[in-house]
Amino acid sequence: MRVDSKILNKTLYIGLTGELDEHAADYTKAELDSLTNAAPMQRVVIDLSGLSFMDSAGVGVLIGRFKKLKARSVPVFLANPAPQTDKVLRMSGIYQIMPLV
Repeated sequence: MRVDSKILNKTLYIGLTGELDEHAADYTKAELDSLTNAAPMQRVVIDLSGLSFMDSAGVGVLIGRFKKLKARSVPVFLANPAPQTDKVLRMSGIYQIMPLV
């Protein structure tokens, strides 16, 4: 799993590459928490185009970061999921809380 980021116009853009499953969940949580705690931002966009696989553990990672950011009034958006990732996200209902952009 690789986590990349950049800040542009008070938006934190995070790119996830690899497989987001139970084996990568702890690492990904730590990386996302580190990025979101360090950067002043008004919104977060998580680009999922680099994910080759995601399961329910990955959904849990995203929901956990959403809750932490919601407590700080920072909205989270998802972008560019591959078809197989999009299917998992649609089934989970996550787009209700983290809209697709």
